[in-house]
Amino acid sequence: MTEKNLVSNIQRWSINDGPGIRTLVILMGCNLKCCWCHNPETISGKNTVLWKANKCVQCGLCIEKCPNEAILAPIPVEEATAEGSTYHKIDRSRCDSCLECIEACSYDALEAAAKIMTTDEVLDEVIRDEPFYKNSGGGMTVGGGEPTVSSKFLLELLAKGKEKGLHICLDTNCNSSWEIYKKTLPFVDIYLVDIKNMDSKRHAKGTGAGNERILENIKKLSEAGATIRIRVPVIYDFNDFDENFEMMGKFIKDLPNPVLGLDLLPFHNWCQDKYRWLGMDWPLEDEDSMDPLEVEDFKEIIEKYGVTCTVGG
Repeated sequence: MTEKNLVSNIQRWSINDGPGIRTLVILMGCNLKCCWCHNPETISGKNTVLWKANKCVQCGLCIEKCPNEAILAPIPVEEATAEGSTYHKIDRSRCDSCLECIEACSYDALEAAAKIMTTDEVLDEVIRDEPFYKNSGGGMTVGGGEPTVSSKFLLELLAKGKEKGLHICLDTNCNSSWEIYKKTLPFVDIYLVDIKNMDSKRHAKGTGAGNERILENIKKLSEAGATIRIRVPVIYDFNDFDENFEMMGKFIKDLPNPVLGLDLLPFHNWCQDKYRWLGMDWPLEDEDSMDPLEVEDFKEIIEKYGVTCTVGG
């Protein structure tokens, strides 16, 4: 019997998640809580309702459908969409994510964050893009959230994908047990691995967990001969200092096998709408996106250790 899991999105024509043109499969659930997370809908691992204020006409039909009285009464559209408005259609303390309200909405203002899919259904979607993979050297990338949280589904998806001849990337924070990563080795062509901060205390402050297991798993992947590409989200006041990248460069240089390279990913704030759709506050909402020029010094530090480094992935 094929495994099932919540899939947040299957994103086609992805060019920043591994080589060539790729199809990115985004699974629900994560074992970190990064304060800058750009996919907040995936963190809990549970399905939920997204409310898009700019599509809502405040008709009130969703109220009749909700069994938990979790839908707020309509207010004028202009008031609901006004800049600085604190109005949110859903009382999240009452909502149990039954998704009944979505059926009542004719304007696509209410939307499920994910849907249940089997591994076969996912691969049916992915294989549709196979001509693009062959022409560009692309394939399937599995990310999240954190895909290893759904290890049974992930392993079945990877195995079936490899049977179909797909080039596979696994986008992971490396914060799961080594036993899971060991089982992925026969199927993964490239591991896209985050290193967020070399200092464990600072790492824990920004993500909710230390980095010891992450760094140990990266070493073990390297020892196993895995092909690794490091990705570093550069975040203001979290890891944007020279000492962090000096430590990172030395760590990567000392790995048993060379990595493909390192991508510096300057902070951006393009995910603000997602937090609003979820009725969540985002602590970095007022931060401006980082100019790529701001990470050039870090690029020079990494390259000093003999590691190929790009800005933007």
